[in-house]
Amino acid sequence: MKDIAIRIGQRGNLATLETLYPAAFPDEDLLPLVRALLAEPGSLVLSLVASVGQTLVGHILLTLCGVQGCDAKVALLGPLAVAPDYQQAGVGAALIQAGLREVETYGVSRVLVLGDPAYYSRFGFTPESEVVPPYPLPDEWREAWQSLPLGAATEQVAGELLVPSAWREPALWAA
Repeated sequence: MKDIAIRIGQRGNLATLETLYPAAFPDEDLLPLVRALLAEPGSLVLSLVASVGQTLVGHILLTLCGVQGCDAKVALLGPLAVAPDYQQAGVGAALIQAGLREVETYGVSRVLVLGDPAYYSRFGFTPESEVVPPYPLPDEWREAWQSLPLGAATEQVAGELLVPSAWREPALWAA
């Protein structure tokens, strides 16, 4: 799909996101997380939206995080939502690629995600074992914890992921 426009999200997008997330994830309630992340103080969260024409069709959040005992800047990707009528049309890929470019400008050297390995491996994400999530993951999600180094990142990044309060909900990390 050629006419996908990506831009920084704005507060006025929330009403549309309130419709987008339930449509994209009918079996999950991600709105409390999205609302909390968007309200996070101190520019800890990058919000990008995708539009086709005047219609908002996708959204991604990247949360700037730290790693305990390490100076590296990392980001946690998610959630990512695409309107059902626009799924498998390149909207998610466009959001991820734009998000990766944007967080790199913040000095982020690694992006982490808890998501479908078949999907995220297309962007270069691989299983992560050195940076551990803030809560234990179920065994069946072990391969879903992935990371992607950005740019010429060569520093060793290992330790527990330090997340802002919106991500400190154990249910987000459990089956």
